[in-house]
Amino acid sequence: MAAPPSPRRRRRAVAVLLAAAGLLPATACGGVGLAGTSDSITTMGFGAGDALATVRVEETQKALGSTDIEINEGAFDEQQFLSAVAAGEPPDVVRMDRTLIGGYAARGAVVPLTDCLEDRKVDLGQYREGAIDEASLDGVVYGLPDSYDNRSLLLNEDVLKANGHEVSDVDTSDWKSLRKLATDLDGHKDGKFTRIGFDPKIPEFFPLWVRANGGSLISEDGRTAKLDTPEVVEALEYTAGLIEAQGGWGGFKALRDSFDQFGAENPFVRKQVGAYPMEDWYLSVLGDVSPDTGLRAKPFTDRKGKPLNYVSGYSFVIPKGSPHPEKACRFITEMTSPDTWVAAAKAKAEDIRADGSPYIGDFTGNEVADRRIRQEVWKPTGNAAFDDASRQLYAAQENAFSVPANAAGTEFRKAWQSAVNSVLSGDASPREALDEGQRRAQSALDRGNTERE
Repeated sequence: MAAPPSPRRRRRAVAVLLAAAGLLPATACGGVGLAGTSDSITTMGFGAGDALATVRVEETQKALGSTDIEINEGAFDEQQFLSAVAAGEPPDVVRMDRTLIGGYAARGAVVPLTDCLEDRKVDLGQYREGAIDEASLDGVVYGLPDSYDNRSLLLNEDVLKANGHEVSDVDTSDWKSLRKLATDLDGHKDGKFTRIGFDPKIPEFFPLWVRANGGSLISEDGRTAKLDTPEVVEALEYTAGLIEAQGGWGGFKALRDSFDQFGAENPFVRKQVGAYPMEDWYLSVLGDVSPDTGLRAKPFTDRKGKPLNYVSGYSFVIPKGSPHPEKACRFITEMTSPDTWVAAAKAKAEDIRADGSPYIGDFTGNEVADRRIRQEVWKPTGNAAFDDASRQLYAAQENAFSVPANAAGTEFRKAWQSAVNSVLSGDASPREALDEGQRRAQSALDRGNTERE
């Protein structure tokens, strides 16, 4: 789970916990020059946004002793990262989207963790297999997971009942009935689109629909794009058609963009959405700002009715030229260890429960940590909706998949996302868009694979 903390929880956590730990964030500026001093290490792409992050840094600081940790707050910036590596002044550790790691590994911008894992005697078996595979290239591990984002179906029971439906009517295995449900639930008033009946969450969740339709965007070995296969084309035809049936992309996107996603007037409270697949972190947001909303959760299922969980997330990597690779190794192994995760989860749960909000658990990419958090930290809250959603998330770990790692990284992701966007904007048919996406994706893969061979 890589939950963007709610603004009020983030402000409080940073002010209280960061100060108490004696850790001061470094100022992330543009350009190069991210390397630390001889007695400090620096990070990029990681933020001490809540108790979960801050306590992990505290615990890791203890393991590093007199070496200070300087946190460059802010999201990962590809241009800044590559410039810093090229200039020989990279940060010691970088946190990035796992889908990008294969591309940087192929270009030599990040280093294998082989020696690090051996020196620190790290048991790779403790991590979720998908999280390790997504951060590997040709079987070599380049990153350790810092988050593990699950997807499940979130439903607004109030919207369903007001339109004559029950929770059981939301069935992603039956694409025909799902389209009918979406148009039953959507809302229009005075010529304006006011409610999304069912949001397929494309382009972001397109890999989920492709897998549900029995396909894949890329071969398991990460070398062959499969964007033009019948399963992928049909998935785009269906999901784009689902949006078109509710009024089209223009109104759909405008309504999405207007959502008060993290506030008390969120789309569940305002009944602006009937149902959609969503990342697990949004349960924490709803629990924080509107625990009494009409939330219900269900597993997303493929067309055969089998539960399906599309997972993604972030991992820590060590860039080429890291000034302190041994300390960087210590940092990433301590930050992702079960003891560190459990200590942080206890602090986060205490922080959340102090507000009277439900703690739904944490999903880390470390299977041992997840099991201990469930056994030692999570407990039923009495709020049936959130307790049920938490249990479903733990069960969903057994049905997870991720997009295979590949040498094209950013370029491969852009290829399929651009194809989806061109259909949504009306610039191309699904077949045309995916044929062009296939050419771009395979060209990027061939180029990336050639550069490393």
